[in-house]
Amino acid sequence: MLFRKHFGRFYLKHAFVFLLGIAILVAIDYIQLIIPKIIGKITSAIEKLSADSFDASAIWDLVKPGLLTILGIIAAIVVGRFLWRYLLFGAARKIEEALRMDMFAHASKLSQSFYSEEKVGGLMSKFTQDIEAVRQSFGLGLLMLVDGLVLGGLVLYNMFKIHWQLTLYAFLPLLIIAVVVLILSKQIQSRFKKRQESIEKMSDFTQENFSGISVIKAYVKEEREAKTFVKHTDDVYNKDMSFMRFAIVINIAIGFTIIAIATAIMIYGSYLIAHDLEVGKINPMDSGLLTEYISYFFTLIWPVMALAQFVNIHAQAQASASRISELLDEPITIKDDEHTIHNPSPLTGAIKVNHLTFTYPDGQKPVLEDLTFAIKAGEMIGVLGRTGSGKSSLVELLLRVYNAPNDSIYFDSYDMMHLPIKHLRSHIGYVPQDNFLYSDSIAENIGFAFDKPDQKVVEEAAKLSDVYENIIDFTEGFDTVLGERGVTVSGGQKQRISIARAIAKNPEILILDDSVSAVDTKTEEAIISNLRKVRKNKTTIIIAHRISTVKKMDKIVLLDKGKLVGFGSHQA
Repeated sequence: MLFRKHFGRFYLKHAFVFLLGIAILVAIDYIQLIIPKIIGKITSAIEKLSADSFDASAIWDLVKPGLLTILGIIAAIVVGRFLWRYLLFGAARKIEEALRMDMFAHASKLSQSFYSEEKVGGLMSKFTQDIEAVRQSFGLGLLMLVDGLVLGGLVLYNMFKIHWQLTLYAFLPLLIIAVVVLILSKQIQSRFKKRQESIEKMSDFTQENFSGISVIKAYVKEEREAKTFVKHTDDVYNKDMSFMRFAIVINIAIGFTIIAIATAIMIYGSYLIAHDLEVGKINPMDSGLLTEYISYFFTLIWPVMALAQFVNIHAQAQASASRISELLDEPITIKDDEHTIHNPSPLTGAIKVNHLTFTYPDGQKPVLEDLTFAIKAGEMIGVLGRTGSGKSSLVELLLRVYNAPNDSIYFDSYDMMHLPIKHLRSHIGYVPQDNFLYSDSIAENIGFAFDKPDQKVVEEAAKLSDVYENIIDFTEGFDTVLGERGVTVSGGQKQRISIARAIAKNPEILILDDSVSAVDTKTEEAIISNLRKVRKNKTTIIIAHRISTVKKMDKIVLLDKGKLVGFGSHQA
């Protein structure tokens, strides 16, 4: 059972369902043990029939009451098993859903630093296979633990009542195996964790190859990548087989021991019957008791196997839980705190950068040094500089993708670090360099800022970004579904659809990070001209590499090696 941080709370949350399911399970375990008693009594009664009365009618009279009782018990077992499965496995499914939602909510709040180190394939394996292993622990694992202990305890009690010495001889080997399995559970956990890590690496490699398939084809590296993929799959196979061999050897050892014990019970039980008859024992072992005893022993096989399986499931779940905990324990660094202002006024678009110096969390030297400039509300600003001059870093700080030093960036009169993150970002429209588009319709991509995008707003934004004519040329028009990351449209179309998405939001501050580099000069001029018309009294910041892109801006921020080397109009 998982009682570690992030998991133990689910037992309390679903306590009633778990307890009710366990109660029904225990009741079923109790009543199913009535069947061996009935079979034993029927066997003893038939054995005592004389040769004269040994006919079908007499046997039916003996069997009929017991058979009807057994049928009633079977009906109760069927209903009971449905109920505890519904309760226990249903609760496990709800826990799986809640845990996955917790993981997604937490992952969506993590900083860019986390995603620069964590790979998508690794995250996906946590959201799928690791959660599956944890769900098994809450559902099947809990069932096997309770059923193994309760049913096993009841069976042993009944076996001891019949013949305690025989039970002791039969149980000792099983106890030894249980102890050995418990000792080996660490090995099971270790091998399962290595298997999961190998699957994670294969997932990372696969995801990267499919995302960069055009590059692989362009450089004719399909064969090399295929060979590398074979190495990853071989590693997964070897780790999986190592884990499975270990588990199978344990199961074979348990099965062999059970068969050997059952054989010994039959031989020794037959000897006891003959011996007790010979010495005239008052309460002899007869064929009915031996039948009942053997029925109990074969019933005991499931609890023993269940406890062995529980150790296996629990070890897997512990390994997966530790990997999930790594994600859930990852600190959220970009968040509101006790200094956050509640209900600030709407932002007008004025921005002040005051002696800003910034170093990435994993960096050693500043990427921005002592920047100071002011942007008035409604101005159109160009940001210019060579590659690596700090342009995108400045944008990431304005969006608060990273935390800026206190008193270094102001929106209106508010220190950015004291503004609620949701409030700040709701006033900003952003077009990133990679122009990420979703595998959805063009209309849904452009209207991404809205729950239900207005078609007129979507079309108007497309016209302003000079992509409307391209869209209506598609067979499905705005209902055209884009491929993954927008692969079905050209680079220029992708940029313009991304720009349309930001325009549709109509934010107080619009930031375009090198977002017109894939279009021709004429289209670029049309987009900027449209922005100038539609965004009067709203702040627009355009990052570019070409001077022609920003020369008509109200002001230009010129950066070089993270330092401000110029701020003013092109004419000045």
